[in-house]
Amino acid sequence: MPFKEGDLVVFLDHQDRSFRKVLKEHGRLQTHRGFIDHRDLFGKESGSAVRTSKDKEFYVFYPTLVDYTMNMPRMSGIVYPKDAAYMLMWGDIFPGARVVTGGVGSGALILALTRQVGTTGCVFGYDVRQDMLDHAAQNVSELFGEVPPQLTLKIGNLYREIEEDSIDTVMLDVPEPWEVVRPAAKVMKPGGVFVAYCPTIRQVDILTQELRSSTSFGLVDTVEILVRSWHVRERSVRPNHRMVGHTGFVTIARRIIRVRPPVEALEPEAEFSEETTTSDTLNE
Repeated sequence: MPFKEGDLVVFLDHQDRSFRKVLKEHGRLQTHRGFIDHRDLFGKESGSAVRTSKDKEFYVFYPTLVDYTMNMPRMSGIVYPKDAAYMLMWGDIFPGARVVTGGVGSGALILALTRQVGTTGCVFGYDVRQDMLDHAAQNVSELFGEVPPQLTLKIGNLYREIEEDSIDTVMLDVPEPWEVVRPAAKVMKPGGVFVAYCPTIRQVDILTQELRSSTSFGLVDTVEILVRSWHVRERSVRPNHRMVGHTGFVTIARRIIRVRPPVEALEPEAEFSEETTTSDTLNE
């Protein structure tokens, strides 16, 4: 689809540096490598090469979700694409899914969820701050052209109550995700997925203890996603010296229906010592 006025585009230079712009009749991209008038792009296709006033080459694309997420305006930290991709896959987000998420923040996770559930699904985004909701709505509108009907952004405290029911997935980026375990259990479908993003291992520890002591969740697991790209040239193949390291941890659990308390509650872990081992051996 050819570029036209009002389109959101991304300019990429030879070092893969990106510049996000909305095309305007009298707009101009100004860089140290020269300028490009927006009107010179009208009618060109995504992926076209253009040259600046200093004869330097740029490529122009419609932004992918990753392009937009990494370049959108922010009022807070975001869930980065490497973590969001894992969360969507293990969170089993499908077209038609009903998903509750919070906090909304700058909207990175909201963007991914909204696109993934499609027009037949629902995403309910909670935040305690109206300015965050407004900022996220602005980012969503810039990428999609509007706030899609499948997305509902609302003021609310997930620690106290989730108003919706029949929820397939609860996906969190909040400071105390363990506070949402009980409210989530009340509204999730059996077999549903609980997903939480935590920057620190202490948060993971508290959350995991809460999930494992609950009669409503099981199959608890935590992962950390590390991404390393490779330098591949004709005579040089090696890992890049820089890599995307720690950003956070992702904890996953499943909504289950237990007929008895957790095993941990029934069978406390035995404490072994040299004396106990010797005594047990002699009594056999």
